Amino acid sequence: MSFRIFRDFPFGRFGVEEKEGAVTHLYLNPAGAVLPAEERETPLLAEAMRQLAEYFAGERREFELPLALEGTPFMRRVWAELVKVPYGATATYGEIAERIGNPGGSRAVGLANNRNPIAIIIPCHRIIGSSGKLVGYAGGVELKERLLALESGSPLLF
Repeated sequence: MSFRIFRDFPFGRFGVEEKEGAVTHLYLNPAGAVLPAEERETPLLAEAMRQLAEYFAGERREFELPLALEGTPFMRRVWAELVKVPYGATATYGEIAERIGNPGGSRAVGLANNRNPIAIIIPCHRIIGSSGKLVGYAGGVELKERLLALESGSPLLF
């Protein structure tokens, strides 16, 4: 059985879902989303929300939560590489493609990035276009910009 909770943060409303003791989804500003899980706080969901609050306060750089990711082997390789992009840094889709041994696969990396079910915790917001532009983000480019500003210590948070 899956459980989820939602909380409001200065960056918007976020939801976290768990199944069988692992985080499976992080919902970015879920307005009116119909989700199959039961809304109930569990110790893991409370801990996930605590860590998110610390992240948004600039007090946490990495998350320490059990994760359960569903995706193709390629998607999992991309997601594993995203976690290696340091707090406050960025990488391009092409760089990630090269790192996983798929040079020229930047579009495929973009698709896998788009399907990341645990954004922020798996920091897909740190991936940018080859021109340096902030392209695409499930929570919107404005949220991506704000998350990168938070991590860089920029005053552009709000």
